Amino acid sequence: MGFYPRNPMKNILSILTVLALAAAAQAGCGAKISSKGTVKSYDSEKKELVVTVAGKDTSFTLTPETEGADKAADLKGKAVEVNVDKHVKTKVLSVAVAAAGEEKKEEPKKKGEKKPKKEKKA
Repeated sequence: MGFYPRNPMKNILSILTVLALAAAAQAGCGAKISSKGTVKSYDSEKKELVVTVAGKDTSFTLTPETEGADKAADLKGKAVEVNVDKHVKTKVLSVAVAAAGEEKKEEPKKKGEKKPKKEKKA
């Protein structure tokens, strides 16, 4: 007779299900933790970046996969944003200079303070 399955649709669906599960297992969630601070020092031999975040020194080890790692030596004294993988805390995803507008935060509005009204065009 031969080696043909009686119901080829089951085999096709089974193969597609296995492929979908395999692809999902390879995909990371992409969650990251962002820390903003000022670069205190950078050790080019150890590839270690020390950033002062909220008054505490935090050490990050950069890898070849880290975005912006090649410019880390020029960041000393500058405000930076360091993104770390949420699940693997030792994996630094990127290092970048923080935008100037991000550092300034607006003061919270007081109760009773009204928003300025927009003028209507006639």
